[in-house]
Amino acid sequence: MSRYCAGALAGGPMIEMLNAMDQFGWASLPGCLDEADSLRLRTECEKASDRGEFKRAGVGRGLNLEVRDDIRRDQVMWLQTDAASVEQVFFLARLELLRLALNQRFFLGLFEYEGHFAIYPEGAFYKAHLDRHAGTSDRIVTTILYLNPGWQPGDGGELKLWTTAGDKAGAFILIEPRMGTLVCFMAADFWHEVLPARKTRMSITGWFCQR
Repeated sequence: MSRYCAGALAGGPMIEMLNAMDQFGWASLPGCLDEADSLRLRTECEKASDRGEFKRAGVGRGLNLEVRDDIRRDQVMWLQTDAASVEQVFFLARLELLRLALNQRFFLGLFEYEGHFAIYPEGAFYKAHLDRHAGTSDRIVTTILYLNPGWQPGDGGELKLWTTAGDKAGAFILIEPRMGTLVCFMAADFWHEVLPARKTRMSITGWFCQR
């Protein structure tokens, strides 16, 4: 069974994605959003950046949050789900289908979603890390939607995902950040990094959380 799924986030592709999550703990779904819908989200991201609404991303949480150029150099703008744009509402509705399906299949108790737009300027990267902060247990499943039209080999910004849970020295896969692709994996289990971008790279990264 392929770990890759094609088509919209419904029906057969949804089942294939759930099967991949069951067998491997991660999955990649090209074409989760079509070009037009993805482009509207990218345009929103660009306009917010032009308005100065993005901030440098940090590492850690709460009082321990700090900007570390040696670890990550992306910029983020958190989604406000109570004031979401039409484009965001459409995307969040897709994610809600996924949340319900994950709960039904795996009894994860996923309750809510938190996420942000992310921009990686040329040269930006994010070193290997897990998505669950030390001493916490709320983030259960990571999702990443890519917003990069016309991505070509050499543009950089690939997701390097180690494919064995808990391992960051063995087998891995490079996932191209192509427009409309959705990646999903267990947040506490899979080490991953963003390789240096050679052109501006945009995405929406988020997490399904337990209370």
